[in-house]
Amino acid sequence: MKRPGPRARAAAALTRVTGRALGPYQSAVVRIGFAGTWLFFLLRELPNRHELYGPDSPWSWQLAERLIASNRAFTVLMWSDSTLWFEIVYALSVLASLLLVLGWRTRATSVVFMVGVLSLQNRSVFMGDGGDNVIHLMAIYLVLTRCAQVWSLDARRVRLRGSASAGAAGPVLWGVLGVVLAYGALIGRFSTGWLAAFAALWVGLGLWWLVDRFEPDGDARAVLDVLANVLHNAGMLVIMAEVCLIYATAGWYKIQGSRWQDGTALYYPLGLDYFTPWPGLSGLLAGSGTLVMLLSYGTVAVQVAFPFTLFDRRVKNVLLAVMMLEHAGIALLLGLPFFSLAMIAADAVFLPTAFLVWLGARAAALRPVRGRGPGRGRVRVPVAREPGAEQEPRAPQEPVAAEPGAPAR
Repeated sequence: MKRPGPRARAAAALTRVTGRALGPYQSAVVRIGFAGTWLFFLLRELPNRHELYGPDSPWSWQLAERLIASNRAFTVLMWSDSTLWFEIVYALSVLASLLLVLGWRTRATSVVFMVGVLSLQNRSVFMGDGGDNVIHLMAIYLVLTRCAQVWSLDARRVRLRGSASAGAAGPVLWGVLGVVLAYGALIGRFSTGWLAAFAALWVGLGLWWLVDRFEPDGDARAVLDVLANVLHNAGMLVIMAEVCLIYATAGWYKIQGSRWQDGTALYYPLGLDYFTPWPGLSGLLAGSGTLVMLLSYGTVAVQVAFPFTLFDRRVKNVLLAVMMLEHAGIALLLGLPFFSLAMIAADAVFLPTAFLVWLGARAAALRPVRGRGPGRGRVRVPVAREPGAEQEPRAPQEPVAAEPGAPAR
């Protein structure tokens, strides 16, 4: 059989990139993982919110104003120094995180989620750690993705009503966001770049709703779908590249450190009160020189090797499981649960589609079916469809193993 030529392969690749949003299950897991991590963090720090990001922060409002004037970072908390404004922004950040986990009006809530993350973190830049930096970046990338194709209220609305934008909530939310955008522009709180970015997002959301409502099967909708697919696939590629860059730089910097070279790097954090939530367990681990050396060398080897294992699916999956277990160990031993959750959510972009489909089917099996006893209903494997696409429900299909980023079949 004759192999297709370069032009045919290029045309097939272009059709694949523009024809659909790849990796629907991976993007859904990333959405749920990062929004859930940020939500849990905000709820845990609810009693300490004023000291972290609010009026009682050691990094005062005047210091934050001077810093932001120099680095042009974005935060709506600098629009006013009143306690009421801070409470409103914090509450909206919690609400946006919850709605993004649920996948409700995801195009708009992902923007609000990004605004909440940037506003709180840029208000007090010295309060975060590596996990906060990852959430900071992923909150921006998620705006580009169509991360509600599965496991979301938007996907449910597509099945029940034929469109993810059905109902009056979309125009109301769009109008409120427009008022906030106009107010920020009038008081001069947006830099030129941020104003252009938010204005483009606002116009794009409105245009999408109009086309989806009045011309769902026309050429305009087809063009918007192609643009959305390209943005989604580019965003997923950037997320994957970001994860690889994080591990590659972390691993190569560790190689240069003398403590990692002699295998004692893990020993020292285990002796610090700040990193020992379980002193007995930390002491037991630190007492074994061999185990400390193996974990130190193993961490470096896994981080350096991971980007290269993407060319072999089986090796990549094994190393991915090892890294997730490593982050779970960091959460337990060093008391860094939110850093670990953020990294596990980032790692999830590489999970196999077949495994995620299987996981979703098992989760669906645990839910009682209306009109039947628990576990007696038939389980349907969810089929990824674009929000807004008017399609008839399809029969359940067996999951097919695929590489991360490949379309669910």
